Amino acid sequence: MKLFIKHELEAIRLFLQRNRNEAVVIGFAMLFLTLRSYNGIWNGWFSDLFYYAALPVLTIVVLLRRNPLDFGLRWGDFKIWGRYAALVCLIAAPVLFAASLSQPFQKYYSLENFDFIGYSLAQFASLFASEYFFRGFLLFGLRSKLKEASILVQTIPFVLVHLGKPELETLSTILTGVLFGYIAYRGKSFWPAYFIHLFINLFFVASVNLF
Repeated sequence: MKLFIKHELEAIRLFLQRNRNEAVVIGFAMLFLTLRSYNGIWNGWFSDLFYYAALPVLTIVVLLRRNPLDFGLRWGDFKIWGRYAALVCLIAAPVLFAASLSQPFQKYYSLENFDFIGYSLAQFASLFASEYFFRGFLLFGLRSKLKEASILVQTIPFVLVHLGKPELETLSTILTGVLFGYIAYRGKSFWPAYFIHLFINLFFVASVNLF
Protein backbone atom coordinates (compact mmCIF):
# COMPACT_ATOMS: atom_id res chain seq x y z
CA MET A 1 0.00 0.00 0.00
CA LYS A 2 2.80 2.41 0.90
CA LEU A 3 4.49 1.69 -2.42
CA PHE A 4 1.20 2.31 -4.24
CA ILE A 5 0.64 5.65 -2.48
CA LYS A 6 4.22 6.71 -3.16
CA HIS A 7 3.86 5.81 -6.81
CA GLU A 8 0.59 7.73 -7.18
CA LEU A 9 1.92 10.81 -5.41
CA GLU A 10 4.90 10.81 -7.74
CA ALA A 11 2.56 10.48 -10.73
CA ILE A 12 0.53 13.46 -9.47
CA ARG A 13 3.72 15.48 -8.96
CA LEU A 14 4.90 14.76 -12.48
CA PHE A 15 1.46 15.58 -13.90
CA LEU A 16 1.41 18.96 -12.16
CA GLN A 17 4.99 19.63 -13.20
CA ARG A 18 4.22 18.95 -16.86
CA ASN A 19 1.08 21.08 -16.72
CA ARG A 20 2.12 23.70 -14.17
CA ASN A 21 1.01 26.78 -16.08
CA GLU A 22 -2.35 25.28 -17.03
CA ALA A 23 -2.91 24.13 -13.45
CA VAL A 24 -2.19 27.64 -12.20
CA VAL A 25 -4.51 29.28 -14.73
CA ILE A 26 -7.43 26.88 -14.21
CA GLY A 27 -6.98 26.58 -10.45
CA PHE A 28 -6.80 30.29 -9.79
CA ALA A 29 -9.55 31.03 -12.29
CA MET A 30 -11.90 28.77 -10.32
CA LEU A 31 -10.73 30.38 -7.08
CA PHE A 32 -11.41 33.90 -8.36
CA LEU A 33 -14.84 32.92 -9.69
CA THR A 34 -15.78 31.45 -6.32
CA LEU A 35 -14.48 34.40 -4.33
CA ARG A 36 -16.35 36.80 -6.61
CA SER A 37 -19.60 34.93 -5.99
CA TYR A 38 -19.32 34.99 -2.20
CA ASN A 39 -17.25 38.07 -1.40
CA GLY A 40 -18.36 41.14 -3.29
CA ILE A 41 -16.36 44.32 -2.72
CA TRP A 42 -18.13 47.69 -2.65
CA ASN A 43 -20.22 47.20 -5.80
CA GLY A 44 -20.52 44.97 -8.86
CA TRP A 45 -18.15 46.64 -11.28
CA PHE A 46 -15.43 47.15 -8.67
CA SER A 47 -15.69 43.50 -7.59
CA ASP A 48 -15.36 42.43 -11.21
CA LEU A 49 -12.28 44.56 -11.73
CA PHE A 50 -10.67 43.16 -8.59
CA TYR A 51 -11.43 39.46 -9.06
CA TYR A 52 -11.51 39.21 -12.86
CA ALA A 53 -8.73 41.63 -13.83
CA ALA A 54 -6.45 42.68 -10.96
CA LEU A 55 -5.99 39.22 -9.41
CA PRO A 56 -5.46 37.46 -12.77
CA VAL A 57 -2.83 40.05 -13.74
CA LEU A 58 -1.13 39.53 -10.37
CA THR A 59 -1.17 35.78 -10.97
CA ILE A 60 0.37 36.22 -14.41
CA VAL A 61 3.18 38.41 -13.10
CA VAL A 62 3.98 36.62 -9.82
CA LEU A 63 3.25 32.94 -10.49
CA LEU A 64 3.52 32.57 -14.25
CA ARG A 65 6.22 35.23 -14.58
CA ARG A 66 4.79 36.41 -17.86
CA ASN A 67 3.84 39.74 -19.39
CA PRO A 68 0.09 40.40 -18.94
CA LEU A 69 0.07 41.90 -22.45
CA ASP A 70 0.67 38.39 -23.79
CA PHE A 71 -2.70 37.33 -22.39
CA GLY A 72 -4.82 39.05 -24.99
CA LEU A 73 -4.26 42.65 -23.94
CA ARG A 74 -2.42 43.55 -27.13
CA TRP A 75 -4.41 44.98 -30.04
CA GLY A 76 -3.83 41.82 -32.06
CA ASP A 77 -4.80 41.45 -35.72
CA PHE A 78 -7.45 44.11 -36.27
CA LYS A 79 -7.87 43.17 -39.94
CA ILE A 80 -9.24 39.83 -38.81
CA TRP A 81 -11.20 40.64 -35.67
CA GLY A 82 -12.51 44.01 -36.85
CA ARG A 83 -14.55 42.33 -39.59
CA TYR A 84 -15.85 39.68 -37.21
CA ALA A 85 -16.87 42.29 -34.64
CA ALA A 86 -18.71 44.45 -37.17
CA LEU A 87 -20.53 41.46 -38.67
CA VAL A 88 -21.59 40.05 -35.29
CA CYS A 89 -22.93 43.40 -34.10
CA LEU A 90 -24.90 43.95 -37.32
CA ILE A 91 -26.50 40.52 -37.09
CA ALA A 92 -27.08 40.75 -33.35
CA ALA A 93 -28.90 44.12 -33.33
CA PRO A 94 -32.28 43.01 -34.76
CA VAL A 95 -32.17 39.74 -32.84
CA LEU A 96 -31.50 41.58 -29.59
CA PHE A 97 -34.27 44.07 -30.21
CA ALA A 98 -36.78 41.29 -30.86
CA ALA A 99 -35.66 39.41 -27.74
CA SER A 100 -35.96 42.57 -25.63
CA LEU A 101 -39.71 42.51 -26.18
CA SER A 102 -40.17 39.11 -24.52
CA GLN A 103 -41.59 39.00 -20.99
CA PRO A 104 -38.74 37.11 -19.26
CA PHE A 105 -36.19 39.65 -20.47
CA GLN A 106 -38.48 42.59 -19.72
CA LYS A 107 -38.93 41.33 -16.17
CA TYR A 108 -35.24 40.64 -15.53
CA TYR A 109 -33.68 43.70 -17.19
CA SER A 110 -36.22 46.45 -16.48
CA LEU A 111 -34.46 49.02 -14.30
CA GLU A 112 -36.22 51.72 -12.30
CA ASN A 113 -35.05 55.26 -13.12
CA PHE A 114 -32.75 53.90 -15.82
CA ASP A 115 -29.67 56.07 -16.36
CA PHE A 116 -28.03 55.02 -19.61
CA ILE A 117 -24.82 56.99 -19.00
CA GLY A 118 -24.32 55.70 -15.48
CA TYR A 119 -25.18 52.15 -16.52
CA SER A 120 -22.79 52.34 -19.47
CA LEU A 121 -19.87 53.53 -17.35
CA ALA A 122 -20.38 50.64 -14.94
CA GLN A 123 -20.53 48.18 -17.84
CA PHE A 124 -17.35 49.56 -19.39
CA ALA A 125 -15.49 48.46 -16.27
CA SER A 126 -17.43 45.29 -15.49
CA LEU A 127 -17.35 43.81 -18.99
CA PHE A 128 -13.70 44.77 -19.46
CA ALA A 129 -12.86 42.70 -16.39
CA SER A 130 -15.05 39.71 -17.19
CA GLU A 131 -13.99 39.57 -20.84
CA TYR A 132 -10.34 39.78 -19.87
CA PHE A 133 -10.92 36.95 -17.41
CA PHE A 134 -12.51 34.58 -19.93
CA ARG A 135 -11.06 35.67 -23.27
CA GLY A 136 -7.72 36.86 -21.86
CA PHE A 137 -6.52 35.08 -18.74
CA LEU A 138 -8.20 31.74 -19.43
CA LEU A 139 -8.05 31.61 -23.22
CA PHE A 140 -4.48 32.81 -23.69
CA GLY A 141 -3.31 31.12 -20.50
CA LEU A 142 -4.32 27.75 -21.96
CA ARG A 143 -3.63 28.46 -25.62
CA SER A 144 -0.01 27.26 -25.83
CA LYS A 145 -0.86 23.79 -24.48
CA LEU A 146 -4.47 23.24 -25.53
CA LYS A 147 -4.46 25.19 -28.82
CA GLU A 148 -8.02 25.60 -30.20
CA ALA A 149 -9.44 23.51 -27.34
CA SER A 150 -8.79 26.50 -25.06
CA ILE A 151 -11.82 28.10 -26.75
CA LEU A 152 -14.04 25.30 -25.48
CA VAL A 153 -12.55 25.26 -21.98
CA GLN A 154 -13.13 28.97 -21.34
CA THR A 155 -16.72 28.60 -22.56
CA ILE A 156 -17.66 26.27 -19.67
CA PRO A 157 -17.27 28.75 -16.76
CA PHE A 158 -18.65 31.53 -18.99
CA VAL A 159 -21.91 29.61 -19.35
CA LEU A 160 -22.02 28.70 -15.66
CA VAL A 161 -21.78 32.31 -14.45
CA HIS A 162 -24.97 33.04 -16.40
CA LEU A 163 -27.04 30.53 -14.45
CA GLY A 164 -29.92 32.35 -12.80
CA LYS A 165 -30.46 34.68 -15.72
CA PRO A 166 -33.30 34.14 -18.23
CA GLU A 167 -33.07 30.61 -19.64
CA LEU A 168 -32.74 31.70 -23.26
CA GLU A 169 -29.84 33.98 -22.39
CA THR A 170 -27.99 31.25 -20.52
CA LEU A 171 -28.50 28.83 -23.41
CA SER A 172 -27.26 31.44 -25.86
CA THR A 173 -23.97 31.77 -23.98
CA ILE A 174 -23.03 28.27 -25.15
CA LEU A 175 -22.85 29.74 -28.65
CA THR A 176 -21.56 33.19 -27.76
CA GLY A 177 -18.90 31.77 -25.45
CA VAL A 178 -17.48 29.74 -28.30
CA LEU A 179 -17.92 32.61 -30.77
CA PHE A 180 -16.23 35.21 -28.54
CA GLY A 181 -13.42 32.78 -27.80
CA TYR A 182 -12.92 31.95 -31.46
CA ILE A 183 -12.77 35.60 -32.51
CA ALA A 184 -10.32 36.41 -29.70
CA TYR A 185 -8.22 33.37 -30.61
CA ARG A 186 -8.15 34.21 -34.32
CA GLY A 187 -7.63 37.91 -33.72
CA LYS A 188 -4.96 37.31 -31.05
CA SER A 189 -6.68 39.73 -28.70
CA PHE A 190 -9.46 39.86 -26.12
CA TRP A 191 -10.55 43.31 -27.35
CA PRO A 192 -13.04 42.17 -30.03
CA ALA A 193 -14.88 40.02 -27.47
CA TYR A 194 -15.04 43.01 -25.16
CA PHE A 195 -16.38 45.38 -27.82
CA ILE A 196 -18.98 42.87 -29.04
CA HIS A 197 -20.13 42.00 -25.53
CA LEU A 198 -20.33 45.67 -24.61
CA PHE A 199 -22.44 46.44 -27.67
CA ILE A 200 -24.77 43.51 -26.97
CA ASN A 201 -25.25 44.49 -23.34
CA LEU A 202 -25.82 48.20 -23.87
CA PHE A 203 -28.02 47.78 -26.93
CA PHE A 204 -30.16 45.13 -25.26
CA VAL A 205 -30.64 46.87 -21.91
CA ALA A 206 -31.36 50.16 -23.66
CA SER A 207 -33.94 48.40 -25.85
CA VAL A 208 -35.67 47.02 -22.74
CA ASN A 209 -35.70 50.28 -20.82
CA LEU A 210 -35.95 53.02 -23.46
CA PHE A 211 -38.22 51.60 -26.15
